[in-house]
Amino acid sequence: MGIKEFAAQASISTALSYINGNPEKNLPRLMSFINTVMKNDTSFPGPRAAITRVVNDSDNNMNHLLCNIIHDIDPSIVKTAFNNFVVNANLVGWEKQQKVRQEYGCNVPWTILMDPTSACNLHCTGCWAAEYGNKLNLSYEELDDIIEQGKDMGVYFYIYTGGEPLVRKKDLMRLCEKHSDCIFMSFTNGTLIDEEFAQEMLRVKNFFPVLSVEGDMDATDFRRGDGVYSKVIQAMDILHENHLPIGISCCYTSKNIPSIVSDEFIDEMISHGVKYAWYFHYMPVGNDAAPELLPSAKQREYMYNRIREIRSTKEIFPMDFQNDGEYLQGCIAGGRRYFHINANGDMDPCVFIHYSDSNIRKKSILEGLCSPMFMQYRKNQPFNSNHLKPCPMLENAGVLEEMVNSVNAHSTDLESPEPVESLTEKCRTYAKNWSETADDLWKKSHHIPYKETHEYVMSRAQYEKEILPKLNKEIEENSQPKV
Repeated sequence: MGIKEFAAQASISTALSYINGNPEKNLPRLMSFINTVMKNDTSFPGPRAAITRVVNDSDNNMNHLLCNIIHDIDPSIVKTAFNNFVVNANLVGWEKQQKVRQEYGCNVPWTILMDPTSACNLHCTGCWAAEYGNKLNLSYEELDDIIEQGKDMGVYFYIYTGGEPLVRKKDLMRLCEKHSDCIFMSFTNGTLIDEEFAQEMLRVKNFFPVLSVEGDMDATDFRRGDGVYSKVIQAMDILHENHLPIGISCCYTSKNIPSIVSDEFIDEMISHGVKYAWYFHYMPVGNDAAPELLPSAKQREYMYNRIREIRSTKEIFPMDFQNDGEYLQGCIAGGRRYFHINANGDMDPCVFIHYSDSNIRKKSILEGLCSPMFMQYRKNQPFNSNHLKPCPMLENAGVLEEMVNSVNAHSTDLESPEPVESLTEKCRTYAKNWSETADDLWKKSHHIPYKETHEYVMSRAQYEKEILPKLNKEIEENSQPKV
């Protein structure tokens, strides 16, 4: 550990030691301290400005959520999350990532998604992971090596997908234990969480489960099987009783909107201890996909507005992987902020896009990030200047097909390879229908005028001249705690 990391972790540990007793009073002081430490740091000024506003507004619902997290979650887990996520994954990690980006001219991710196994104890309708079959696994040694390579590049945040990752419980806990400086998140159907596993989570402190639900009992059991909803609720209650963090993952389709964001559903999730939610747009991936589950333009517009309403009124933080593209300047795949490694070792640019020219059993992670397929992403991002149309597959028909064919990437679906032309065709009508609505929404919002280049926003010099001073001024004005 370097001097900078040690000093930051020691300071945050000291700060956290006194906010636990009175977060309402001391969270503003902690944020003021972080802003002081980062005064000359240009990393993440936008999020810091937003968080600073929240912690100094006692009436803000997100302020209440932060205080609830401090009260509800085991203090040792809160401390670990701050050290590993705030310090390592962001402050320390970002600096390392930038050095690799500059040296190799490639994308370097903030997080890596990986499938420990393709096996699953459920078979959900429309699940993209089901296309891989159930016989593939990354060995413990391979998972460990991915993390070691990632940390060398500044990646301290890892997300497990699948398959059902908790089929590999013991190996996942071993990795948490060995890499105690990292944060591990896992998407899971929740049916394998029991009291014994909750105790393991309390022991390692750096494992965060995200449980999949599709709305109420009828909607969840329709997609995932009879009785699954009750098992998920039981898992939530076990986690809640043990003061462990809980997130949910929700796939929205033409069949479960608006129930999946109803007040009744959101309030029930909050009552079971859920603190955050990932919302994912249904993707028609795989030869057995059901395009009729794609939301209409009107339904997606409803989700756009409803997620923002929930964020401003409820004590839960929802994120919409597709509709929040405006906050991340478009597509984050291809290593720009993340990429996906399947259970066969293939490096997919996106968890939803299964075409690759690299495998970890033949290339290093860095070699994969410099491969033709990943460089196509870097060259062409953002795929649209309207970041409500971020995806080269879903909203920009033909772009993915052109990239895949230009580098002769292959389908990584080992059960039933899907021609990229077929996937493109399934999305063409959707892209056309969504485009007009997306353009109207974009025009109504207030945005920095992004340029259509892989530099995303503007030159670094222009950003530091025009945008950064305003954000830093806002941070300074809001950073003095209220007495």
